[in-house]
Amino acid sequence: MPTVYLGLGSNLGDRRNNITAAISALRRCGVTIKKIATVIETEPEGGPPQGKYLNTVVKATTELPALELLTRIQAIESELGRVRSVPNGPRTIDIDILLYGQERINSPDLIIPHPRMHQRDFVMTPLREIEPQLAKGSLHAHHH
Repeated sequence: MPTVYLGLGSNLGDRRNNITAAISALRRCGVTIKKIATVIETEPEGGPPQGKYLNTVVKATTELPALELLTRIQAIESELGRVRSVPNGPRTIDIDILLYGQERINSPDLIIPHPRMHQRDFVMTPLREIEPQLAKGSLHAHHH
C-alpha cells in the first residue's frame, strides 16, 4: 500500500478540533493514519488578512488510488464546512495531498508531489518532524 503524506490546516472556528475531526474522517474513509506531527501555529501566507493557522502533517497508508483519495478529501472538507469563497482565504479545514508513494501525478485536479510544499514552512516543519529524510529537499537520497 502506498504511503501518503497529507498536510492539514485550519484557521477558522475551533482549529484544533477541526484538525482532529478531519483526521477521524480520513480514518473512516479508508486511510490508515500512521503518524501525526505536532500541531504548530503559523502565519497565513497570501490571501486576505486572516487569523493564524494551526497546521500538521500526517503519514498514512491507503488502498485508495490518488484521485479517489482526493475526491474523499474534498468531501471531508465540505462536510467540515470548508467554503471556497476567496483564493487563499480563511478556512475551517484544508487537506492537501503532499506525497502519494513514489507517484508523480500531473493532472488538472492534482499535482503530486505537491508543487509548493518545499516553499512552505507550515508543511516542511511538521514533515521534518515525522520523516526527517523526506524533508531534506528531495525524495531521493543523493550520495556525494
